[in-house]
This record gives sequence, C-alpha cells and structure tokens, in this order.
Amino acid sequence: MSLTLTIQLSDRDLEHFTKAIEAARVSAEHKSATDVMAAATALLATAQASQLPDFIADRLDQLDTLVAMVEDEGWALPESDAKRVIGALAYFADPKDIIPDHVPVLGFLDDAIAIELCVRELGHEFEAYDDFCEYRQAEAERRGVQPASVGRADWLEGRREELQNRMHRRREREEGQGYGSSSGYGRRSYLKNVWRPSTYVR
Repeated sequence: MSLTLTIQLSDRDLEHFTKAIEAARVSAEHKSATDVMAAATALLATAQASQLPDFIADRLDQLDTLVAMVEDEGWALPESDAKRVIGALAYFADPKDIIPDHVPVLGFLDDAIAIELCVRELGHEFEAYDDFCEYRQAEAERRGVQPASVGRADWLEGRREELQNRMHRRREREEGQGYGSSSGYGRRSYLKNVWRPSTYVR
C-alpha cells in the first residue's frame, strides 16, 4: 500500500533552505569546479544505489541534467554560464547538509528540495539545454549518425548559439529575481540510450 504526502513549504521554510544553499556556496568557494562536480556525481551514485521515493528520485534526475550541462562537449557552455551552474551545485559538495544522506528514505529530501530551487533559478538553462538535446537527437538521426557520438559538430554550432543567446536574453529580463545569484552525453542514463532532459517544474 502506498502513501501520498504533500509537502508545502512556506516562505520561512524556503528562507531556511536558501540560507543553507548560500552558506554551502560560500564554503565551497575554496573548492575547484572539479571537486564540486565530483561531489555531485558521487551524490548521484550513492542515491541511485538507494530505494528512494519518486519525488526525490525525479529531482535527482534533474541534478544529473545539471551535471550534464557542464560536461556536455556539444553544448559547450561558456565559462561564465558553467560557473553559474557549478555555483548551484555547491550545496551538494557540502557534507554537512540539512539532513544527513545516510538517514533512510528521507536522507536525500533536503537535496531534492535544493535541486528544485536550483531548477527554478536555472529554468532558462534547463529549457535551452532541453531544446538543444532534442534538436541534436533529431538532426543526428536524420544524418544517420549516433547522437552520442556527435561531439561538437559544425552543424550544431548555429542552433547552440541561438539557444544560448535566447537563454541569456530571458535570464537578463529576470535579473534580480529568484532566490539568489549565482555532456548531455556525460549523463549516465544517456550512455545507456538516447536521452533528453526530463520535464522540470517551472
């Protein structure tokens, strides 16, 4: 028998989480981008070996997408944008998060909430990357090549530039909003089959 629970976070609850995220970002400033990415990847590996509620599993899948955004050779995220995504990943490099990960069932709940906040902040990045992966898959299939073997092909350049420019324009229009500042083929599930990012909450 399953049990459905609905969790509604108040502004005060969100403030608690956003303060924890910002504190993690500050504490992670001395860490390299490689260390932050490695910590996020390790969290995913640990979580995937656990039995998790769907809510948490779905959000961890979005964390996988964040990692892929930075590692995807074809997406070639500019350094300033990559730093923005890596900054959002800093919370997952902090071993002293709100709920210890070893706690059964709920150990990754705080991580799931932090991911949800990151997704809301990086909504334009998610949307642009999703569109890029969808285009790459369709165009690769049309050309008779495997999408996962494309790399940084010349025929991707125009679409990539268009989507990243759109991402920048939309983000600039919303400057000052949000809770703070801050290879699709690197994604493990992509190595198993052709993939595009999962639907996210806007």
